[in-house]
Amino acid sequence: MDWRLPWVLGLALIAPAALPAGGGERRSPELRRRQSKDPLLAAGPLSLRCAPQHSAPVLTQLQRSEPVRLLRTWREPGGNRWLQVQASSPTVGQPRRGWLPG
Repeated sequence: MDWRLPWVLGLALIAPAALPAGGGERRSPELRRRQSKDPLLAAGPLSLRCAPQHSAPVLTQLQRSEPVRLLRTWREPGGNRWLQVQASSPTVGQPRRGWLPG
């Protein structure tokens, strides 16, 4: 039997693990950090309130994945945190700024 055929088959089983098409990259991908100016995305339907209180009237509803920009944060004396945000793509006639519980 010819020795070349088993050698080629053996090489074909081992070599692809080191090649990009067979094994891919060995280093981990770069970690991208969010910049302070990047918009945040609403995690679900949220109520944008006119004041940092749960009893404050709702200005509008933010839909899931709607981009908002953080303007500032505020803590109640009870320890609850509130975020003042500005909607990036508001509907015409609806307010752009409001408060979200954080």
